[in-house]
Amino acid sequence: MTALLVCLCGGLGAVARFVLNTSIQRWWSRAFPLSTFVINVIATFCAGVAAAAYASMAVEQSTYLLFVTGFLGGFSTFSTPINEMVSLARNGRFAMAGWYLLATVVVPIVCVALGWMVGSLGR
Repeated sequence: MTALLVCLCGGLGAVARFVLNTSIQRWWSRAFPLSTFVINVIATFCAGVAAAAYASMAVEQSTYLLFVTGFLGGFSTFSTPINEMVSLARNGRFAMAGWYLLATVVVPIVCVALGWMVGSLGR
């Protein structure tokens, strides 16, 4: 039963990602892949909040796993940024690819830490 719920939550996360991705791409026409970046920033922040909530026993393990493994697993992606970096480099946008790589690594780490801090405020 748990596996089915994780799949359902993953599907919901994938739908949320599709909607947000499409919405951002409709108005963003620059080279920087903003939609994927925003999605992963949101996902890592939420993962930090969820981890803090689980660590402080505010949520049960099953709820934590459904949200992080299921929903956020379907919502976020780290294979797409790699593909986007390669595409930027192939198109001669080496500086943009380098900045995107740096931002894709550093910003999510900061977001997890911020999410953890926010999630720990209720203790």
